[in-house]
Amino acid sequence: MSTMGKVASNALARQFALVSGTALGRWAFSQAVAARAPYFGSISPMIERLEPGYARVSMKKRRAVHHHIGTVHAIAMCNMAELALGVCVEASLKPELRWIPVGMEVDYLKRAMTDLVAECRLENWQAWDVGDVVAPVSITDTNGVVVCAARIRLRLSKKPVKPS
Repeated sequence: MSTMGKVASNALARQFALVSGTALGRWAFSQAVAARAPYFGSISPMIERLEPGYARVSMKKRRAVHHHIGTVHAIAMCNMAELALGVCVEASLKPELRWIPVGMEVDYLKRAMTDLVAECRLENWQAWDVGDVVAPVSITDTNGVVVCAARIRLRLSKKPVKPS
């Protein structure tokens, strides 16, 4: 079972459900995801919650993600948004489908001056099929203020059939 009591629908969601009971388990899971897609390691993310239709990822504000004015760099927030979306989609998608991001619109609403949390909530993901869908990701600061809003367009297609 996932953290909200929904049945984990695929391998990624089940793996997270198995290890998410401790901070060490969530850290190890986050490290494994970043190792698989190394660019995500640049933000040192922590996947805090993951279940079909929902993901929550946090990032500490530290010098490595700053730009010249000392706030979190826009590209670090884009990276965080894509990670939240990616694990959420992977935990939600029907096994016969695959996805790839094909576009991203981002609004930088406030200066990001604290640790951040990215949340991806997918609507109607159970009915997704081949084609394009848009998924929202919001990034908030420690005061609950949305500092960045992203809309990521995904292209869904059937996985190729493996020969027997």
